[in-house]
Amino acid sequence: MVPDGDEGGPGGGRIADNIVHFARALRKAGLPVGPGATVDAIRAVEAAGIGSREDFYWALHAVFVKKREHRAVFEQAFAIFWRRRGLLDKLIAMMSPTAPPKPAAPEKPKPGAARVQEALAPDRAPLREEPETIVDARFTLSNRELLQAKDFAQMSAAELAEARRLISRLAMPDDRLRVRRLKAAARGAFDPRATMRASLRLGGSMILPRFKAPDEIAPPIVALCDISGSMSDYSRVLLHFLHALSERRRVGSFVFGTRLTNVTRQLRLKDVDEALAGCSEAVADWSGGTRIAAAIHSFNLNWSRRVLGQGAVVLLITDGLERDADADLGREMDRLHRSCRRLIWLNPLLRFSGFEAKAGGIRAMLPHVDEFRPAHSLNAIADIVAALNGETGKAGTDPRTYLKAA
Repeated sequence: MVPDGDEGGPGGGRIADNIVHFARALRKAGLPVGPGATVDAIRAVEAAGIGSREDFYWALHAVFVKKREHRAVFEQAFAIFWRRRGLLDKLIAMMSPTAPPKPAAPEKPKPGAARVQEALAPDRAPLREEPETIVDARFTLSNRELLQAKDFAQMSAAELAEARRLISRLAMPDDRLRVRRLKAAARGAFDPRATMRASLRLGGSMILPRFKAPDEIAPPIVALCDISGSMSDYSRVLLHFLHALSERRRVGSFVFGTRLTNVTRQLRLKDVDEALAGCSEAVADWSGGTRIAAAIHSFNLNWSRRVLGQGAVVLLITDGLERDADADLGREMDRLHRSCRRLIWLNPLLRFSGFEAKAGGIRAMLPHVDEFRPAHSLNAIADIVAALNGETGKAGTDPRTYLKAA
């Protein structure tokens, strides 16, 4: 290994300083990397040596990766950081001059790549200390308010990234329903069986009454999200919302274009980038056409009995622009409505103040929904959370209003 004081080596010959900078980049990208892990990583590299890229990779991997969901971010950080200016390649070439590194073929971006690029972007020089920046926050509130009301389709890449971060911090709904199942409680109906079991533990010398009361559960949420071409500006942001919602309660997630795909398992992954990448791999008809009636028919036939129990709430996310609007659409919507406790339709077209239900698909669907809400901005998503929490929300969510106007 090259000594730290040798300025002629790769990266200034200071591999320890570069590992420290790499650890800081991992921490910015979301991995829980502290000073102790950084010291352990330097010692691991010193002990293992740098015989090859694989040796160096797994030495750092063994220290920095604590959970399975950290792997994708670490892999992208390693590839981006150590490829920059050929730091690792130069070091391996100097240690093993007979085995020059082979150029890597370009690969498809993997989950976590964007987050790692953002973490590494402000730090181009790994050994240079940046001066402290003083942030003027006088206009922070107004900028936040503008972002809250801005349409997702009009946001820049940076604004979309900030919107996703704000969605992940939303206070998700905590609505609960009373069910017939009983649980132990401090007050309620007398429970003779629990009372007798408790007395046996004390040898029958003392009988203390036990009580039971109805249990309360958070009802499951089932989301049917349109991923056709007309919804492309909104579907990925709304999938971020479903991912954040899945972290706090039971959510069944389905996407549809020309066919229905169950992505519940993918959206349960901890890392949001890995979850959305899994959705992209599972879906074959992203940004294609729309067949709403066929998708809802497939859900009613194959999934409704499995996921619509215990007072489930259905979120139908689509603009309603059905290619084949006929009697089948109304019939399938009616069956879906009867199978759940509440059916909430989230439509980005409601962002227009002069919206009218003139399309055939929209007119066929509106009679069978309980609420009709917009889904085009952060404010709209906050209203959705309030609606799931049982709050009345803003006026204009009654679908009958639009049916009368049409």
